[in-house]
Amino acid sequence: MDYYLFPAMAGFLVLGPLVAGGLYEKSRRISEGATTGLSSMLLVRPLSGHQAIFMGTLLLLLFLLWMRAAVIIYAIFFGIRPFLGADQFLPTLFLTPTGWSMLMVGSAVGALFAAFAFAASVFSIPMLIQEDTDALTAMGVSIALAWNNLKVMLCWGAIVVGFFLISAFTGFVSLIVIFPVLGHGTWHSYRTIRVKPDIKERVFYSPA
Repeated sequence: MDYYLFPAMAGFLVLGPLVAGGLYEKSRRISEGATTGLSSMLLVRPLSGHQAIFMGTLLLLLFLLWMRAAVIIYAIFFGIRPFLGADQFLPTLFLTPTGWSMLMVGSAVGALFAAFAFAASVFSIPMLIQEDTDALTAMGVSIALAWNNLKVMLCWGAIVVGFFLISAFTGFVSLIVIFPVLGHGTWHSYRTIRVKPDIKERVFYSPA
């Protein structure tokens, strides 16, 4: 199953915003002066309720679709045969014309998946936590905000990819620091760009 390694690493960028839900919740609580702890990060209660679960399902389906597309791309260039293995696949990928062709096509297709996932989820997950709305509306708003702030979002996307590559080169150990930074940064970018005065805010009651 080692042929799933490379598409799974790329697919992490699809599911990243969903996994960061606890970080969004912590950032939200801190910004509103509410108490926060590990339990509030692990047991997030989105204001949108089950719509957040629906959004997670959509992202998971997109991830599975990308995994299948990656297998098909491999089969197009290398045929229906067993995976070469990581030790043989990397030299073949970078040192042969077939490998370069597959790398370019795979990168282009993967970029389309990543761009759609990024635009659809970068603001929709924080929005579903903060606002009482449905998943499809949140996706539409997220895509519109990303498009209307294209230069900023391209820069943010490049930062995310750059940090992800650093994580990969360090065996993902650096994700311990990088992932929270990206999660909190995404929340604050959402709060900065998503200006909506009539957002239904939660009310927290502090113990006497």
